[in-house]
Amino acid sequence: MNTPFDIASIRKDFPILNEVVNGKQLVYFDNAATTQKPRVVLDAISGYYEHYNANIHRGIHHLAEKATSAFEQSRKRLQAFLNAQFSEEIVFTSGTTDGINLVAATYGRKFLKEGDEVIISTMEHHSNIVPWQMLCEEKGCILKVIPINDEGELLMDEYEKLLTERTKFVSVVHVSNSLGTINPVKEIIEKAHAVGAKVLLDGAQASSHLHLDVQDLDCDFYSLSLHKIYGPTGMGILYGKKDLLNAMPPYRGGGEMIKEVTFEKTTYNELPYKFEAGTPNIADVVAAKYAIDYVETLGKANIAAYENELLKYATEAVSEIEGLKIIGQAKEKVSVLSFVIDGIHHQDIGVLLDQQGIAVRTGHHCTQPLMSRFNITGTSRASFAVYNTKEEIDLLIKGLHKVKRMLG
Repeated sequence: MNTPFDIASIRKDFPILNEVVNGKQLVYFDNAATTQKPRVVLDAISGYYEHYNANIHRGIHHLAEKATSAFEQSRKRLQAFLNAQFSEEIVFTSGTTDGINLVAATYGRKFLKEGDEVIISTMEHHSNIVPWQMLCEEKGCILKVIPINDEGELLMDEYEKLLTERTKFVSVVHVSNSLGTINPVKEIIEKAHAVGAKVLLDGAQASSHLHLDVQDLDCDFYSLSLHKIYGPTGMGILYGKKDLLNAMPPYRGGGEMIKEVTFEKTTYNELPYKFEAGTPNIADVVAAKYAIDYVETLGKANIAAYENELLKYATEAVSEIEGLKIIGQAKEKVSVLSFVIDGIHHQDIGVLLDQQGIAVRTGHHCTQPLMSRFNITGTSRASFAVYNTKEEIDLLIKGLHKVKRMLG
């Protein structure tokens, strides 16, 4: 395998990879759930608390000004990461789920009415299903679903049939967390805009694998979580086009999102603060910049090329295991490998692999409708990141053969 960088050196950046699990060195293949954190991110979090812990924006003392500067530097860094036109188009959230709920609860409640149609897809995470169901129930809107084929790819012809003059919003996942499928989102956006609909992309999985350019995509909203991009948990961003964010009402009331408050009337703050009520997750926002810097230093293209090599190697290896079936074989995929084994429950696979120090995810991956589409209750999912190796995949294959011997 021709690697574009020194994997051994990269692995040293992630202290957790030295952990021992059940007497074995940890093999971490649960990266689609959350990636591990490099030392620079850990140091950034502790550095904030040790040296300039203070509330932001409203203080005039040294610590407050330093914290505010670091906080807003992260906003600028994430603006560049997404190629947003304006820094105020970057709203800090607690994660992808929070961003989707924000749009559904503000844009959706203000602009959608009874009889309007919202389109999602079969492969959506529950976070991109439930908020729209709640909105449709409240407003009397109609929820439509794009079907998929047996390989786990959207049926674009069917999507076109769903689009009508009543379609007001389309919300789809950029990359499937369960299948690894990369969806043709630029085409989805163009066709939605042609009928006057707005589009939100769930970028939770795409953000760590793909180059992102919201201006080129022309999406109206993009939501992601930093813990999927080697950053801290509890911190994400919502990108929204400036004119749309300005037209939307606030999501939550409180400090920071206001300009002036009287008992008679409150006037709201400008973007992006209108959507950032209360004391934010300052330490993790500060650390987010270091996570993005780390990724950009390695190079998104280099990471993608290496992860694709790992996926190809693992796919070929597991395909030789009798009774194993890969769920999701789209032509365009990121490094997610979901599978079932005849006669063996996915949870038992996960337990036995864990006994060998190998961490995979098992279950429905918060995509129960997708599992129903494949007539299964769940899968075992191995997902690869930049610090994983071919040797670790060999251990996974060895572990799966052991599972087969014990339970097959």
